[in-house]
Amino acid sequence: MQTTALGRTGITVSRLCLGTMTFGEQNSEAEAHAQLDYAVGRGINFIDTAEMYPVPPRQHTQGLTEAYIGSWLKARGRRDRVVIATKVAGRSTELAYARPFAIHPDRRNIEAAVDASLRRLQTDYIDLYQVHWPDRSTNFFGRLGYQHQPYPDEVPIEATLAALADLVRAGKVRAVGISNETPWGAMRYLALAEQRGLPRVASIQNPYSLLNRVFEIGLAEIALREDLGLLAYSPLGMGALTGKYRHGARPPEGRLTRFDRFKRYSTPAGEAAVETYAQIAEQHGLNLPQMALAFLLRQPFLTSAIVGATTPDQLRTNLDAADLTLPDAVVAAIEAVHAAQPNPCP
Repeated sequence: MQTTALGRTGITVSRLCLGTMTFGEQNSEAEAHAQLDYAVGRGINFIDTAEMYPVPPRQHTQGLTEAYIGSWLKARGRRDRVVIATKVAGRSTELAYARPFAIHPDRRNIEAAVDASLRRLQTDYIDLYQVHWPDRSTNFFGRLGYQHQPYPDEVPIEATLAALADLVRAGKVRAVGISNETPWGAMRYLALAEQRGLPRVASIQNPYSLLNRVFEIGLAEIALREDLGLLAYSPLGMGALTGKYRHGARPPEGRLTRFDRFKRYSTPAGEAAVETYAQIAEQHGLNLPQMALAFLLRQPFLTSAIVGATTPDQLRTNLDAADLTLPDAVVAAIEAVHAAQPNPCP
């Protein structure tokens, strides 16, 4: 498994990261531990989670994902062999049950959230602590166009970053990152860090896949010039790029079958693109999800692709993509599909 630097932190992470948002919903604690064992055995040292996981968020399951990782860490030991990334929720009414006050990335929320995550993870520190989504009204989670509608109670980015700085000084967090951010937000975080002596964000976790390459438009240059590497989530379009939903199939265990919140990955345009990509893979004797992941791994702005799975076979297939180098003809065919119909599932 290849590794790379996490921004300018001095932390080294594997190019594939184990995503865990199924732990506690689609995967039991025993299954979660088995995935963690297998991934680490294959050279994965990077594990991503969040305080709101599993997904979809529910009051009775909130925090189970971190708790399952925590029980694994306690059972296996060797905390220093893995890099744990988790997230504090942004503005939310959906997660009102998580705390007895309004959910925002402000000091009160960040301090409460990190302490709860540390308890669930059964660790003294978090390697990468990320702001899950912005507090302001902006374009993320499938929304492309920007409409300027400021909230009267927006938490300034500087206030969020100052609270994160205190966590770093306290030793609770080693590095900080952002997620579901825009080019303006990313540059604002970077500018404030430089101007005010605050922690420099190390990474940006945004969606990126063959079905959604929006990151390339405004954020790829920032990622490269500012060492703000992408942690790509949904690299297989919530399973669409596995091919299991082809020809109208709806396997009962699939996320797109079970959860309406992911419907943006099953649009007619997306399904047509998946079919074309599947045909490219078949023509070249490739596995579709491995081809999709290998394309991401060749991008210079990518730090790590976050792969999740619900079965051992899925995880094994995904991790095998690390050894695949795509022929030039395959890359050219992929680019032709993207040029003809870019970003069908933003």
